[in-house]
Amino acid sequence: MKKYISFFGLRLNMGLQYRVAAAAGIVTQFVWGFMECFVFRAFYETNPAAFPMEFKAMVSYIWLQQAFLAFFATWMMDNDIFDSILSGNIAYELCRPVSIYNMWFAKNAATRISRALLRCMPILIVAFILPEPFKMTLPKNILTFIVFMFTLALGLGVTIAFCMLVYIISFFTVSPQGVRIFFTSLVEFFCGAIVPIPFLPKPLKSIVELLPFAGMQNVPLRIYGGDIYGEELTRAVLLQTVWFVLLVLIGRGLCKIAEKKIVVQGG
Repeated sequence: MKKYISFFGLRLNMGLQYRVAAAAGIVTQFVWGFMECFVFRAFYETNPAAFPMEFKAMVSYIWLQQAFLAFFATWMMDNDIFDSILSGNIAYELCRPVSIYNMWFAKNAATRISRALLRCMPILIVAFILPEPFKMTLPKNILTFIVFMFTLALGLGVTIAFCMLVYIISFFTVSPQGVRIFFTSLVEFFCGAIVPIPFLPKPLKSIVELLPFAGMQNVPLRIYGGDIYGEELTRAVLLQTVWFVLLVLIGRGLCKIAEKKIVVQGG
């Protein structure tokens, strides 16, 4: 366990060095966040009762989505991993007395957390001091906040576990680009990154909520705004936990198969 904590710490320290990139990302996320708020506000003004979420919950959803973008953006993958698979440098990784799955998981977690740490606080501070109706509000009570933090961490785990599947599937393909584009496009729609899941048609919504993608950003962001509560909250957290465990187990199994079948050309 110590070696994986070391990998995590090294990658976290490395990620915290990119402050200029973080500043540029913050500006981009502010612009995107304001744009989303204005667009949804225009729709809500026509008939607020027709929408499945209250506007204040929608605003909190948008700002949390921007603050923790690095947690849930599946397109933010580690290009070094793909390069090592394509170039054959993965052979050096296999020589180490460590689990490739655990090492990559730790590195991915550190990268995402470091990016979020650099960007989340400025976004959240500004979001809390904005005028109504674009001001982000606090959760209803401390218990809601605790559950939000737990599901936020669990959502990060589900996202990384899913990305690990993409890395491992790349062992079995000539190029990872096709797999990467397909899965990231699929996730962006079904995880609530484009529009929140409650806005989907009911038949589709009932299916999407059972998929692992709903356990990424959909659950924690809606819990914070009070859109998920009671029995629905318990069900959502249980599904999120089950998918995290399943994705990790599937990823580990595929990783073992890939390690046995991998062939590195050259000397």
